[in-house]
Amino acid sequence: MTDTAMAATALGKRFGRRWGFPRASRAGTGGGWALHDCTFRLPAGRVCAVVGPNGAGKSTLLALTAGVLAPSEGTVTVLGTDPASARARVGYVAQDKPLYPQLTVAETLLVGADLNPGRWDAETAERIVSAGALDPKARIRALSGGQRTRVALALALGKRPELLLMDEPMADLDPLARHELMGTLMAQAAQHGTTIVMSSHVVAELEDSCDHLLLVGGGRIRLAGEIDELLAAHARVSAPSESADLTPHTVVESRVTGRQTSALLRPSGRLPDAWRPMPPSLEELVLAYLRNPQAAPLVPATPAEETAA
Repeated sequence: MTDTAMAATALGKRFGRRWGFPRASRAGTGGGWALHDCTFRLPAGRVCAVVGPNGAGKSTLLALTAGVLAPSEGTVTVLGTDPASARARVGYVAQDKPLYPQLTVAETLLVGADLNPGRWDAETAERIVSAGALDPKARIRALSGGQRTRVALALALGKRPELLLMDEPMADLDPLARHELMGTLMAQAAQHGTTIVMSSHVVAELEDSCDHLLLVGGGRIRLAGEIDELLAAHARVSAPSESADLTPHTVVESRVTGRQTSALLRPSGRLPDAWRPMPPSLEELVLAYLRNPQAAPLVPATPAEETAA
């Protein structure tokens, strides 16, 4: 089993070629590029939050990983191979939850079993559906958005995936259902070592459950790595403006209020105690990078990059 669940090198996806966008234009959503120059590595066994604002490229990244879309440039590998070859080992819950509307809940699970011979976990799939008190005879078209999400998740987990990709999975669920299904996902990760990747534009939704972060902004990867390590690499500081020389450090965001300077930065050395350095919260870290698109990204080198260097 590979120790890398997902990896990308200079990955990009361009839409809208027919409108004649110039290839040189790669400013986030401009020029038809939904993603560009994305390089990262996600170790296996992690629970990863893919966060960023609407339109940042999160859905495109997951679709490329699932093999639903093909890259316009660069490469993406999944479980040590290409997305098409890994498809049987990957579960994917797309944002629109595509299901056959004319089928019943029970028929949908039977389709899942037929499509995944030798891997299908009927007990898990049926338990997820039963927890939502869904009528097995109810047709998919008669279900609410949250109920369809539950069926889609039952299909994805029923195939016992090594990698589970979910695009805004909690958007249609009420708070109780979110808590229950998040518990199911964490149990899956703990019991089977499943790598779980969940996208959201709501950081608080994933903060307590995830140990790895991919922050997407303007079509690029802005932050990537273990959440604890990313937080430890940054500091919130507050100091009198006349003594706040931030020059030696990588400043993500700063502001001056009266005679006081506040900043979030990546220290290049020990900070003065008078600056009152404090660790940021995950939400503070994410928002600072999104508010300042010019802040230098923090993305560890992939093994290929380290070898080349």
